[in-house]
Amino acid sequence: MRLRFFAVLLLAPMLGTAGVKAGTQEPTRTIEIHAKRFSFSPSEITLKVGETVDLRLVSEDVMHALVVNDLDINREVEKGHPVDVIVTPKAAGDFHGQCGRFCGAGHGSMTFTVHVTD
Repeated sequence: MRLRFFAVLLLAPMLGTAGVKAGTQEPTRTIEIHAKRFSFSPSEITLKVGETVDLRLVSEDVMHALVVNDLDINREVEKGHPVDVIVTPKAAGDFHGQCGRFCGAGHGSMTFTVHVTD
């Protein structure tokens, strides 16, 4: 019993900060992104430079991953286990991503775009 208690104490801080980089602010809003064969919904979002946002990834069927290399996003999500990714864009532009986990014949068409404005 004591061992479980200490394990929870040690793991709790790590679980609560998954995806959070040192020095980031608390998210100003949460955007829920649903992944299912073979699309993200929404497939495009708009953020502001310097705005800290929580992207909550939800899979509706199989394992997926959201990868947007230019924003340092690379997270897997399993059905029934949403994950949060905290992002603070540093530059304006359009950043393109895709599913990073093969999910079937339409995998290549599973794209995502983040528009970042000033």
